[in-house]
Amino acid sequence: MTETALNWRKSTHSGPDNDACIEVADNCARVHVRDTKDRTAGELTATPAAWSAFTVFAAASRLL
Repeated sequence: MTETALNWRKSTHSGPDNDACIEVADNCARVHVRDTKDRTAGELTATPAAWSAFTVFAAASRLL
């Protein structure tokens, strides 16, 4: 089985002054999210469906 390397990118919803930045890797079976400033702290991993539901909720709640 071949694993896909994670392709991290800065979220478009990150703060403009790099004060609240997250990176997202969504080029594989799961969506991975981590803190740009502390990449060693671990990451959140979710299914694409769960991540989509979260982002819809966050946008509706004005969390983004």
